[in-house]
Amino acid sequence: MKAIECRGLCAAYDKRFLEKGEAVISDINFEIKEGSSVAVLGPNGSGKSTLLKALCAMIPYNGTVRVREKDAGTMSRRDIARNIAYMTQLTEIFFSYTVYETVLMGRYVHSKSVFGSSGEEDMKIAEQALKSTGVEELKDRQLSSLSGGELQRVFLARTFAQGSPILMLDEPNNHLDLKVQAELAGYLKDWCGQPEHTLIGVYHDIPLALELADSFILMKDGRMKAMGSREEILDGGLLEETYGFEVRSYLGRIEKLLK
Repeated sequence: MKAIECRGLCAAYDKRFLEKGEAVISDINFEIKEGSSVAVLGPNGSGKSTLLKALCAMIPYNGTVRVREKDAGTMSRRDIARNIAYMTQLTEIFFSYTVYETVLMGRYVHSKSVFGSSGEEDMKIAEQALKSTGVEELKDRQLSSLSGGELQRVFLARTFAQGSPILMLDEPNNHLDLKVQAELAGYLKDWCGQPEHTLIGVYHDIPLALELADSFILMKDGRMKAMGSREEILDGGLLEETYGFEVRSYLGRIEKLLK
């Protein structure tokens, strides 16, 4: 099954700009098979985050977006959320619920009513998400008392608890220290270990992207420059063309420093 497919995708944050032909991203075409791990790479302002929002139908777009063979334009917000869990960059704006309450919110999309209470199965899934991200011992803490790394793990646990087969991450390691970044990569690898799970992530950290992804979408100036395997983007000079400098040489210098 195709997890995501888009054809002729153009998107903007205001429909009026689309009508004027002033899209932030334009003419995007690709498909992602279920079970893939895809990294979206490119310089700042290339349209990476905009692409994720358009794939979730969070912003106005033209063209076609299909989520697990369904037209996203005909899907309700709840139906999209049941298929796609979207985790944004870490924000300082949140309500100070407890960790457990926050993770349990991920189950809201499965509730049959607006004010539906959590069932036994929801609580079991939330508990498992807490364990899988290493925050089980923090379950009774208020969010306002947590460090940035702890918050990121809690929000990832909420995303896991949502139970959606497609996970989209927007720079998940932003502002995190090395230890937390390594832990985050481990949690994501475990999640990707299940064949029906599809991960699509925007990464600034190219080594992290190379560690997690099996295919890559390269964005530049609001357009998709290429999509390919690890070998294709590393050996074909595509990274250098996308970023405008010798990426492989830079990564090689870092590797030499660590030896």
